[in-house]
Amino acid sequence: MSSHTAHGHDHDHDHDHDHDHDHHRDHVETPDRARPAWVRVGVALLLVLIMAATACLVQVRVGEATVITRFGNPSRVLIEPGLNWRWPVPFEAAVPVDLRLRTTSSGLQDVGTRDGLRIIVQAYVAWQVAADPQSIQLFMRAVQNQPDEAARQIRTLVGSALETTASGFELADLVNVDASRVRIDAFEQRLREQIEQQLITSYGVRVVQVGIERLTLPKVTLEATVDRMRAERETIATERTAEGKRKAAEIQSAAERDARILQADASVKAAQIQAQSQVQAADIYAKAYAGAPQLYTLLRSLDTLGSVINPGTKLVLRTDAAPFRALVEGPVQPAGVDHGRP
Repeated sequence: MSSHTAHGHDHDHDHDHDHDHDHHRDHVETPDRARPAWVRVGVALLLVLIMAATACLVQVRVGEATVITRFGNPSRVLIEPGLNWRWPVPFEAAVPVDLRLRTTSSGLQDVGTRDGLRIIVQAYVAWQVAADPQSIQLFMRAVQNQPDEAARQIRTLVGSALETTASGFELADLVNVDASRVRIDAFEQRLREQIEQQLITSYGVRVVQVGIERLTLPKVTLEATVDRMRAERETIATERTAEGKRKAAEIQSAAERDARILQADASVKAAQIQAQSQVQAADIYAKAYAGAPQLYTLLRSLDTLGSVINPGTKLVLRTDAAPFRALVEGPVQPAGVDHGRP
């Protein structure tokens, strides 16, 4: 009896415990099984919306343009940076086009100048796809949106333009010791004119700058250039020597002319002074003769002797002849004067 009772008690207890546990589990799990119906739908719709938005959005980066193609054909060009809308693939696709500045070198080119000499020149071109829809679509059609292919064709075009441009210049216009005669700027400008229009119309590429990277001379041209420079130097030296001689002759001629003028002026002044002195001397002689005729005669005789006789003169003359008579007889006494009387 006791055993049965105990067994029954245990059975009832276990039964009640299991019943309570199952009831509690059903009570807790019922809300979790009711949610997935609308949560899953909401999450799916959200994912669909995100995927649709992502598929319809296109970002235009700085330095790029984006061409929207519809079934492979360009429909519109987006240039302004930012987000834009498009139909998802396969209806529309976005193709980026690089608009950044690029530089392409022509490599060393052997070209001829107008005077028949050869030079080796290397040029560079700074270029970029023009930022307008027509040029961008033209670039895509011409080179399939491949900048490397565009650079290759630009290199070929510049090589041909260098030959044409160099034929319009002489070597002295490009290589010269006189900096004022060098025309590299004109060479670069003409080279740009040769390629600029063709690049924009054929490839949609805008030329930003054209320049000469390197310019050298082959051995034959270098020797010819040295000979030409030597001849030019000799010509310049000859011209300067002739110019110096001409200026020296002009200076000497001017000096001789000035000397003749000064000499003539001095002769005139000397003649004027001499004439004036002769007039004054004649006046003095007249006054002296009027005051003392005998003394005047004596002094004039002595002056004549002083001008005629020098230390080497030997004369044999009569003593009673003038003017030596004055030396023997002495001064002539005036009439009425008696020297024998006291």
